[in-house]
Amino acid sequence: MPFPTDPAGRHWAIAGVFTDKVLGVNDWDVPSPVPEWTARDVVRHLVEWFPGFLASGAGVHLPEGPSVDDDPAGAWTSQTTAIQALLDDPAKAEIILENRHIGAMPLPQAIDQFYTADVFMHTWDLARATGQRDRLDEEFATQMFAGMEQYDEVLRTSGQYGPRVPVPDDADITDRIIGFIGRDPAWRPPS
Repeated sequence: MPFPTDPAGRHWAIAGVFTDKVLGVNDWDVPSPVPEWTARDVVRHLVEWFPGFLASGAGVHLPEGPSVDDDPAGAWTSQTTAIQALLDDPAKAEIILENRHIGAMPLPQAIDQFYTADVFMHTWDLARATGQRDRLDEEFATQMFAGMEQYDEVLRTSGQYGPRVPVPDDADITDRIIGFIGRDPAWRPPS
């Protein structure tokens, strides 16, 4: 079945995989591939940056969920449920999000482009940190990688990505995109 192309369907698919990884975590304090972050911090990042982005750019306020410190899985599921409800509500499609860095765009497009894509990439971080299956959806990763490669210099200067990590020419798409964003695809948690 082809990967969903609409913002609601894509969020449902990507957040669903991330939720499976969240529910598979046995130790929230293990290191992650992101320097200085634990598995808990991967969830913290996603739960903490996006509500402010929505509130400041579109006046949309997500309901507050549990603390990531107390209940990372509850914090994640609370947020992902609220975001899916936004995307599933046809009235919310008319909301415009405005941001000085990205300009103005419809709320579903902004969620898809900035948040859902971030969840997709951090799925690898959480899975790798916690010893779960870490291969990303090939179809979407290929599409995303092609788009990102066009903006390599812009993305690199944004400060959101580290230096590109070289990978073999025959590396799979997960390793290629992970290397592109500055993670070492060979990273393993310390034993």
